[in-house]
Amino acid sequence: MRVAIIDDERLARNELRRLLDAHPEVDVVAEAACVADGLHAIRHMAPDLVFLDIQMPDGSGFDLLSALEQAPPAVIFTTAHDQFALKAFDANALDYLLKPIEAPRLAQALQKRSRDAGPKAPKPNDGKVFMQDGERCWFVDLEQIALFESEGNYTRVYFDNNRPLLLRSLTLLEERLDPQHFMRVNRRHIVNLRFVRAVGPSPAGGLVLQLEGGLNVDMSRRRAVQFKQLKRL
Repeated sequence: MRVAIIDDERLARNELRRLLDAHPEVDVVAEAACVADGLHAIRHMAPDLVFLDIQMPDGSGFDLLSALEQAPPAVIFTTAHDQFALKAFDANALDYLLKPIEAPRLAQALQKRSRDAGPKAPKPNDGKVFMQDGERCWFVDLEQIALFESEGNYTRVYFDNNRPLLLRSLTLLEERLDPQHFMRVNRRHIVNLRFVRAVGPSPAGGLVLQLEGGLNVDMSRRRAVQFKQLKRL
Protein backbone atom coordinates (compact mmCIF):
# COMPACT_ATOMS: atom_id res chain seq x y z
CA MET A 1 0.00 0.00 0.00
CA ARG A 2 1.60 3.26 -1.17
CA VAL A 3 1.06 5.96 1.45
CA ALA A 4 1.64 9.73 1.59
CA ILE A 5 1.75 11.75 4.81
CA ILE A 6 0.68 15.39 4.48
CA ASP A 7 1.00 17.34 7.73
CA ASP A 8 2.63 20.67 8.55
CA GLU A 9 4.04 19.38 11.86
CA ARG A 10 7.38 17.60 11.40
CA LEU A 11 7.09 15.77 14.72
CA ALA A 12 3.62 14.52 13.80
CA ARG A 13 4.91 13.21 10.45
CA ASN A 14 7.83 11.48 12.15
CA GLU A 15 5.58 9.87 14.76
CA LEU A 16 3.12 8.63 12.15
CA ARG A 17 5.95 7.21 10.05
CA ARG A 18 7.29 5.45 13.17
CA LEU A 19 3.89 3.91 13.86
CA LEU A 20 3.54 2.83 10.22
CA ASP A 21 6.86 0.98 10.45
CA ALA A 22 4.95 -1.71 12.35
CA HIS A 23 2.88 -2.40 9.22
CA PRO A 24 5.07 -4.06 6.57
CA GLU A 25 2.33 -3.75 3.94
CA VAL A 26 2.69 0.05 4.06
CA ASP A 27 5.25 1.89 1.94
CA VAL A 28 5.52 5.62 2.70
CA VAL A 29 6.32 7.09 -0.72
CA ALA A 30 5.93 10.81 0.05
CA GLU A 31 5.74 13.43 2.78
CA ALA A 32 4.60 17.04 2.55
CA ALA A 33 4.19 19.91 5.00
CA CYS A 34 1.68 22.10 3.14
CA VAL A 35 -1.13 22.02 0.60
CA ALA A 36 1.06 23.00 -2.35
CA ASP A 37 3.65 20.30 -1.67
CA GLY A 38 0.89 17.81 -0.91
CA LEU A 39 -0.69 18.41 -4.31
CA HIS A 40 2.69 17.85 -5.97
CA ALA A 41 3.21 14.62 -4.01
CA ILE A 42 -0.18 13.20 -4.95
CA ARG A 43 0.14 14.16 -8.61
CA HIS A 44 3.62 12.70 -9.02
CA MET A 45 3.70 9.77 -6.57
CA ALA A 46 0.08 8.55 -6.97
CA PRO A 47 -0.34 7.12 -3.45
CA ASP A 48 -3.12 4.66 -2.70
CA LEU A 49 -3.79 6.26 0.67
CA VAL A 50 -3.12 9.70 2.14
CA PHE A 51 -2.92 10.63 5.81
CA LEU A 52 -4.09 14.22 5.48
CA ASP A 53 -3.90 16.95 8.10
CA ILE A 54 -6.94 19.23 8.07
CA GLN A 55 -5.33 22.52 9.10
CA MET A 56 -2.13 23.68 7.36
CA PRO A 57 -0.51 27.09 6.88
CA ASP A 58 -1.53 27.55 3.24
CA GLY A 59 -4.99 26.02 3.43
CA SER A 60 -6.89 22.96 4.61
CA GLY A 61 -6.87 19.32 3.64
CA PHE A 62 -10.26 19.99 2.07
CA ASP A 63 -8.71 22.71 -0.09
CA LEU A 64 -6.11 20.21 -1.25
CA LEU A 65 -8.71 17.65 -2.28
CA SER A 66 -10.76 20.32 -4.06
CA ALA A 67 -7.72 21.33 -6.11
CA LEU A 68 -6.96 17.82 -7.37
CA GLU A 69 -7.63 17.40 -11.07
CA GLN A 70 -7.40 13.61 -11.04
CA ALA A 71 -9.41 11.12 -9.00
CA PRO A 72 -8.67 11.57 -5.29
CA PRO A 73 -6.83 8.84 -3.39
CA ALA A 74 -8.35 7.21 -0.33
CA VAL A 75 -8.00 9.56 2.62
CA ILE A 76 -7.61 9.24 6.37
CA PHE A 77 -7.85 12.69 7.92
CA THR A 78 -5.64 13.53 10.89
CA THR A 79 -6.50 16.35 13.27
CA ALA A 80 -5.88 17.58 16.78
CA HIS A 81 -9.32 19.21 16.90
CA ASP A 82 -12.50 17.30 17.67
CA GLN A 83 -14.68 19.82 15.85
CA PHE A 84 -13.17 18.80 12.52
CA ALA A 85 -13.94 15.10 12.95
CA LEU A 86 -17.62 15.39 12.03
CA LYS A 87 -16.76 17.47 8.98
CA ALA A 88 -14.37 14.74 7.87
CA PHE A 89 -17.14 12.18 8.09
CA ASP A 90 -19.46 14.53 6.21
CA ALA A 91 -16.93 14.23 3.40
CA ASN A 92 -17.42 10.45 3.42
CA ALA A 93 -13.78 10.07 4.33
CA LEU A 94 -12.48 6.61 4.89
CA ASP A 95 -11.66 7.44 8.50
CA TYR A 96 -10.13 10.07 10.74
CA LEU A 97 -7.53 9.94 13.48
CA LEU A 98 -7.28 12.34 16.41
CA LYS A 99 -3.79 13.43 17.42
CA PRO A 100 -1.81 12.19 19.19
CA ILE A 101 -2.40 9.07 17.10
CA GLU A 102 -2.46 5.80 19.01
CA ALA A 103 -1.10 2.57 17.54
CA PRO A 104 -4.32 0.51 18.02
CA ARG A 105 -6.44 3.23 16.40
CA LEU A 106 -4.06 3.43 13.45
CA ALA A 107 -4.14 -0.34 13.02
CA GLN A 108 -7.94 -0.23 13.03
CA ALA A 109 -7.99 2.43 10.29
CA LEU A 110 -5.55 0.45 8.13
CA GLN A 111 -7.56 -2.74 8.60
CA LYS A 112 -10.68 -0.91 7.52
CA ARG A 113 -8.88 0.33 4.41
CA SER A 114 -7.68 -3.18 3.55
CA ARG A 115 -11.14 -4.63 4.14
CA ASP A 116 -12.82 -2.02 1.94
CA ALA A 117 -10.25 -2.54 -0.81
CA GLY A 118 -10.68 -6.33 -0.80
CA PRO A 119 -7.94 -8.79 -1.74
CA LYS A 120 -6.50 -6.52 -4.45
CA ALA A 121 -4.12 -3.65 -3.84
CA PRO A 122 -5.90 -0.44 -2.81
CA LYS A 123 -6.65 1.95 -5.66
CA PRO A 124 -7.59 5.64 -5.79
CA ASN A 125 -11.25 6.67 -5.83
CA ASP A 126 -11.46 6.49 -9.63
CA GLY A 127 -15.25 6.63 -9.52
CA LYS A 128 -15.48 9.51 -7.04
CA VAL A 129 -15.12 13.27 -7.04
CA PHE A 130 -14.44 15.52 -4.05
CA MET A 131 -16.51 18.68 -3.59
CA GLN A 132 -16.73 21.42 -0.98
CA ASP A 133 -19.44 24.01 -0.50
CA GLY A 134 -18.92 26.26 2.51
CA GLU A 135 -18.72 24.06 5.60
CA ARG A 136 -19.99 20.98 3.80
CA CYS A 137 -17.96 18.60 1.68
CA TRP A 138 -18.44 15.24 0.03
CA PHE A 139 -16.79 12.32 -1.72
CA VAL A 140 -19.48 11.49 -4.30
CA ASP A 141 -19.70 8.52 -6.64
CA LEU A 142 -19.91 9.80 -10.21
CA GLU A 143 -22.86 7.49 -10.86
CA GLN A 144 -24.84 9.40 -8.19
CA ILE A 145 -24.52 12.69 -10.07
CA ALA A 146 -27.47 13.52 -12.32
CA LEU A 147 -26.17 16.64 -14.04
CA PHE A 148 -23.03 18.74 -14.56
CA GLU A 149 -23.64 22.40 -15.48
CA SER A 150 -20.89 24.73 -16.68
CA GLU A 151 -20.49 28.07 -14.93
CA GLY A 152 -17.48 29.63 -16.61
CA ASN A 153 -14.35 27.84 -15.42
CA TYR A 154 -16.35 26.03 -12.73
CA THR A 155 -19.04 23.35 -12.77
CA ARG A 156 -22.29 23.12 -10.81
CA VAL A 157 -22.90 19.51 -9.73
CA TYR A 158 -26.41 18.13 -9.13
CA PHE A 159 -26.76 15.13 -6.82
CA ASP A 160 -29.48 14.31 -4.29
CA ASN A 161 -30.66 17.75 -3.15
CA ASN A 162 -27.20 19.30 -3.32
CA ARG A 163 -25.84 21.79 -5.86
CA PRO A 164 -22.19 22.49 -4.95
CA LEU A 165 -19.80 24.29 -7.28
CA LEU A 166 -16.79 22.27 -8.38
CA LEU A 167 -13.62 24.26 -9.03
CA ARG A 168 -12.84 22.80 -12.44
CA SER A 169 -14.19 23.15 -15.96
CA LEU A 170 -16.84 20.99 -17.59
CA THR A 171 -14.36 20.00 -20.31
CA LEU A 172 -11.85 18.75 -17.75
CA LEU A 173 -14.53 16.76 -15.96
CA GLU A 174 -15.75 15.22 -19.21
CA GLU A 175 -12.42 13.44 -19.64
CA ARG A 176 -13.14 11.37 -16.51
CA LEU A 177 -16.70 10.38 -17.38
CA ASP A 178 -17.81 7.10 -18.94
CA PRO A 179 -19.36 7.97 -22.35
CA GLN A 180 -21.66 4.98 -22.01
CA HIS A 181 -23.47 6.71 -19.14
CA PHE A 182 -22.68 10.43 -19.45
CA MET A 183 -23.49 12.56 -22.50
CA ARG A 184 -22.67 16.15 -23.39
CA VAL A 185 -26.12 17.38 -24.42
CA ASN A 186 -25.20 21.00 -25.17
CA ARG A 187 -22.34 23.43 -24.52
CA ARG A 188 -23.23 23.84 -20.84
CA HIS A 189 -24.53 20.47 -19.68
CA ILE A 190 -23.48 16.85 -19.27
CA VAL A 191 -26.28 14.47 -18.29
CA ASN A 192 -26.09 11.13 -16.52
CA LEU A 193 -28.28 9.05 -18.83
CA ARG A 194 -29.30 6.80 -15.95
CA PHE A 195 -31.29 9.75 -14.55
CA VAL A 196 -33.33 10.40 -17.72
CA ARG A 197 -37.00 9.66 -17.05
CA ALA A 198 -38.68 11.18 -20.10
CA VAL A 199 -37.76 12.61 -23.50
CA GLY A 200 -39.71 15.11 -25.58
CA PRO A 201 -39.21 17.45 -28.55
CA SER A 202 -37.96 21.01 -28.10
CA PRO A 203 -39.04 24.06 -30.19
CA ALA A 204 -35.45 24.44 -31.46
CA GLY A 205 -35.52 21.02 -33.08
CA GLY A 206 -33.62 19.17 -30.40
CA LEU A 207 -34.93 17.31 -27.39
CA VAL A 208 -35.89 18.08 -23.80
CA LEU A 209 -34.68 15.57 -21.22
CA GLN A 210 -36.63 15.26 -18.00
CA LEU A 211 -34.38 14.00 -15.25
CA GLU A 212 -35.20 12.34 -11.98
CA GLY A 213 -36.20 15.01 -9.50
CA GLY A 214 -37.92 17.17 -12.13
CA LEU A 215 -34.90 18.78 -13.79
CA ASN A 216 -35.38 19.62 -17.49
CA VAL A 217 -32.37 19.99 -19.79
CA ASP A 218 -32.39 21.03 -23.45
CA MET A 219 -30.42 18.85 -25.85
CA SER A 220 -29.07 20.49 -29.00
CA ARG A 221 -30.22 19.31 -32.42
CA ARG A 222 -26.83 17.78 -33.22
CA ARG A 223 -26.64 15.95 -29.91
CA ALA A 224 -30.24 14.82 -30.32
CA VAL A 225 -29.30 12.92 -33.48
CA GLN A 226 -26.56 11.11 -31.54
CA PHE A 227 -28.92 10.43 -28.65
CA LYS A 228 -31.58 8.94 -30.92
CA GLN A 229 -28.99 6.66 -32.47
CA LEU A 230 -27.74 5.64 -29.04
CA LYS A 231 -31.24 4.95 -27.73
CA ARG A 232 -32.64 3.83 -31.13
CA LEU A 233 -35.54 6.25 -30.75
